[in-house]
Amino acid sequence: MPGELSRQYASCDYDVRHNVSAFGMYQLPFHSGNSILRQMFGGWSFSETGFLHSGLPLSVLSQQYGANGNGVLQASNPAQTAQFAAPEYANRVPGVPLYRKTPYPGVTVTGTKQWLNPDAFVSVIDPTTGACYTGALGVENDNPTICQFGDSGRNSVRGPHFTYSDMYITKTFPIREGIKLRIDGQMFNAFNHPNFALPNTVQAGVPGSPIARFGTLQSTTSPPTGLLGVGLGGDTSPRMIAFQGRIEF
Repeated sequence: MPGELSRQYASCDYDVRHNVSAFGMYQLPFHSGNSILRQMFGGWSFSETGFLHSGLPLSVLSQQYGANGNGVLQASNPAQTAQFAAPEYANRVPGVPLYRKTPYPGVTVTGTKQWLNPDAFVSVIDPTTGACYTGALGVENDNPTICQFGDSGRNSVRGPHFTYSDMYITKTFPIREGIKLRIDGQMFNAFNHPNFALPNTVQAGVPGSPIARFGTLQSTTSPPTGLLGVGLGGDTSPRMIAFQGRIEF
């Protein structure tokens, strides 16, 4: 059965294997007896936050197999159908690189970026016929010697890494004792680096019948910080700059 524990043994869905978070601040050391120079060059500070972590794991699946009610449907809860309802993983092609950064004809469409290599995975089910894939026609759908669960396994590949950095420049102007004006310049995603979410299309095809958008990056993921707040939309990838002023007392 595809739901056996041995078939599900793998990294958890939220496994971040490597994670680095860095925070720093530097205050410009300037001292002068001249009040004008103190106003111009004193009170400057620079701070930054940086986040870097490796990609999250994901699984590559086969096409759905019905087989007259005796098949396997892609789902996570076996109670959802009378037959099996569990992930049906694709087969791994030995010796072929898992990842591909260049466009793949018939798979990579405009507005997407290729991540997984379509040549590295083969669906157990031929999407053009609905039968178990053998590379030849005329084989019975339910033949147990042909219809075998894929060997790629759960969470066998990783998504893209995540790199994000914010920068803050601050200048303070003393007004009088106990009162000062503070002006901040804030840059969220300072280097304008896009961070992509996991591929949405992870069902593999068979040789000669590639699946459009398979293993492609189609959207960006939410940052840990942002001008609009985390997960509020609109700030998932571009650099955003804000200025603010306040009186501290």
